[in-house]
Amino acid sequence: MEECVIVIIQCLILSLLYVCSLYVWKYRYDRDHPSTIKRRFVSVTIVALISPIYLYFCLNQKYLSKNSLWDLLGLRIPGIWQATLYPLLLTVILFLGPIVFQIVNGSCAMYAEKEYWLSSFKDVVWIRTHVVAPVSEELTYRACMIPLLLQCFQPLLTIFVCPVFFGAAHFNHFLENLKAGVELKKSLAITAFQFFFTTIFGAYCTFLFLRTGHLVAPIVTHMFCNHMGFPDLLEPLSYSGFKRYVLFFTLILGFAIWCLLLMPITAPELYSNTLFWNYNYSQAEIN
Repeated sequence: MEECVIVIIQCLILSLLYVCSLYVWKYRYDRDHPSTIKRRFVSVTIVALISPIYLYFCLNQKYLSKNSLWDLLGLRIPGIWQATLYPLLLTVILFLGPIVFQIVNGSCAMYAEKEYWLSSFKDVVWIRTHVVAPVSEELTYRACMIPLLLQCFQPLLTIFVCPVFFGAAHFNHFLENLKAGVELKKSLAITAFQFFFTTIFGAYCTFLFLRTGHLVAPIVTHMFCNHMGFPDLLEPLSYSGFKRYVLFFTLILGFAIWCLLLMPITAPELYSNTLFWNYNYSQAEIN
């Protein structure tokens, strides 16, 4: 029990390190201003470099004697292409409904426009959402936190423990909303929803990391989900007749197929993963 308390504290420190790094600067503008974003890029990059070192010194050394730090971080070559493509495909299936919505309402046409991509790669908000946030958050909250938790918790329990830190890390948005003039009740509602959604999403990313043993799996999934955003489940109501039923059907179909494929597509043997899912790294084994 004492070892588990220490591990939880270590994870809490790691989470606070990431969140607090965003506020070491004096800001004149809001979180979406290019100046603020660029400074935060520097902060999370430094944290991303420090986090693996933190993991190295916090882990039981007998744990490290059995595995390289690179393997524990999910930075390995065997199975990398599968880990890049299969979890992304699985997540695309989950978002089948919203993707069909984009096709129906015509918003998907922007992906064929050269200007969309050129403007996106010049937009620091887009870069933060699609690149910097997914990479830095997955490295900190998955690659560096999961090995710590596995010293005390079984993989299945880790799926539910790890995302709590990730979800709680979004509580800082509550103060930012208040500072921006959002009323208290609305800010509380927004923060509660963000905590719920990011915790569920964090559990999914934790599951992918444990099953594939690759950091790239939750990263590409995070990138795609950030791009899609939370699906508007009520959008089909804006249509009438047969089209409305078809859109609702695609939502259900995508979720059903995702449920059926979740375990087969993430089978550890597909990714040459013998490190996380099927092995018990409890404190009793490494002592």
